[in-house]
This record gives sequence, C-alpha cells and structure tokens, in this order.
Amino acid sequence: MAFPDIRMRRLRKSESIRRLVRETTVTVDDLVYPLFVRKGKGLKEPIESMADCFHFSPDTIVAEAQEVAKLGIHAVLLFGLPDKKDKLGSEAWAEDGAVQTAIRQIKKNVPELVVITDVCLCAYTDTGHCGVIKDCSVDNDATCELLAKVALSHAQAGVDIVAPSDMMDGRVKAIREALEANNFKDVAIMSYSAKFASAFYGPFRDAAESAPDASTGLADRKTYQMDHADARQALAEIALDIEEGADIVMVKPALSYLDIIYHARLRFDCPIAAYNVSGEYMMVHDAASAGHVEKDAAMMEILTSIKRAGADIIITYFAKQAAKKLKR
Repeated sequence: MAFPDIRMRRLRKSESIRRLVRETTVTVDDLVYPLFVRKGKGLKEPIESMADCFHFSPDTIVAEAQEVAKLGIHAVLLFGLPDKKDKLGSEAWAEDGAVQTAIRQIKKNVPELVVITDVCLCAYTDTGHCGVIKDCSVDNDATCELLAKVALSHAQAGVDIVAPSDMMDGRVKAIREALEANNFKDVAIMSYSAKFASAFYGPFRDAAESAPDASTGLADRKTYQMDHADARQALAEIALDIEEGADIVMVKPALSYLDIIYHARLRFDCPIAAYNVSGEYMMVHDAASAGHVEKDAAMMEILTSIKRAGADIIITYFAKQAAKKLKR
C-alpha cells in the first residue's frame, strides 16, 4: 500500500493524536540534577560559566535538594570542591569533606532523594588531573587505590550510588571490592564507562576548578578519556565495567555520542545513563539569549533525542527547568 491509502500526516494532525501515538516520552523520573558543593556556610554563589547553576555549601544545598524533590526529581549528582589541593587529591576522601558532609545533610533532611556522588580526583589534585601523576603520565593502578578510598568515604557518609568518572582501567573492580569488604554491598556503582575527551566540558571545568595543568606534561586528558572517533572501544569499555561490577553504565557527553547510547542499548541489558554536559547546556542558553532558538523547545528536543537513543537516565543541568515544563 502507498499514497493515497497511506497518509502519514493523519497521525500528526493534532497535539492529542501526536501524544497518543508518540513513541518516546521524557518524564521527570528520567532526570538527575547535578550540584556543586564546597566547604563553608551560607554559600550559594553563581557559577559564571554556567547559567542558573551555583556553588553551594553543605548547609545551603539542603534547600536546593528539597526544591529538587518537590519538583519530582528523584536524584542528584554531587561534585565537590576542596579547600586545599595536593598531588594526591587527599581531601577527596576526608570524612569532613564537602561532599561527605553534604551527603549526610541531604539524607537527613530529604531521605527520599537518591544521592549519587562523582568519584574522581580532578577537582582535588593540584594538577587538575584525574589521578596521581608519575613520569608525565597518570599512574593507573595507584589512582584506582585512591578512588576506592573516595568511594568508601562516600558510602560511609550514606551515599546511594557512587559514580567513578576518571576512566582508569579497573577502577570499578577496585571500588566494588572496597565496598564489599566494608559491608557496603547495597551501594550501587554508576560508572562513567564511555567518557570521551570532549570539547564540551569547558564550563564544567570552570565550575569544578579542574582544568588540567599543562606543566605536568599532560595538557589534556586524552591519554585516559576516550578518543571521540572510537565506537567499538566504547562498547568494550562498557562491557568491562559491567563485568567488574557496575550496576549502571554511562555515556558522556550525550549529544555527539547518541550512536554510542543506541548501540549500548542494543547490546547491554543494564540501565544506561547519559550526561547532557555543560557545553551542550550552555550552547542552548547562549543560542536562546541571542534569539536563535526557543530555549524550552530546544531543551525538550535534546532530552527526547537522548531518551530516544536508548538512555534510561538523563543527567542534565536542565533537570529543574524540564521538570517544571513537564508538570504543566
């Protein structure tokens, strides 16, 4: 059968019909909202490079978490900034660290909210790299030991899910073993399994104060984050992380890697997260500010594309704005 027996526009003629036959629907349940926390009290400081995003202290982050929960968003992803940096990033596993304190405050005041924590050293090291530098390279195995200490400190504070983002080989196994050995068997791991060395991280690196120091001999993170041209390698990374004990796997960034999300969805049965990163977020903001796009429409089109590609979980700075729109 063909035209005129088949007229595809019949199913597009009204919003009600379009909604009735719609294949992909983004809901508030899909969203995770990233938050930045640093030591101090009474802090809510705007992040210059990221519109409508802030640095919170552990006390003020509670009100933000309460607002997030009221919007129906079920999870937040915490990133921490230290008072002092050193070559090991030792404040990352401090019992009184900003992230550890924020976990306790959120779980005490908003217990229904799922707390996920980024596990990495880049914001904590004086080099801005995701691990220990040795001979102009990141020492993979030594870094894994430290990442396990970070994840364990988050578990001791009451976290629900730890999310290693460093891209060291074997770090999921190291973290899983540390959690099991210390009776935190119910803490899940959401691994940044296919994290690419992307041009879209710029605003985040300002927010997390984690730009890599070129004087180390490593001006970028291309020796450990993935090359943007590699798809098969991304799937291999995901498979390895699942084998090592990851409960959820992630593709980051989302927009330039929708094909990776799609192929991961076809191949793997576990939940798949995708990170709609800072550069993607700010491109929409800047384009909307210039009058080139309508912000809400562009936001929802992007989020829908990520869900349509196969993501179960979407980490996005648009989460609050999207939640408000979805409630209308």
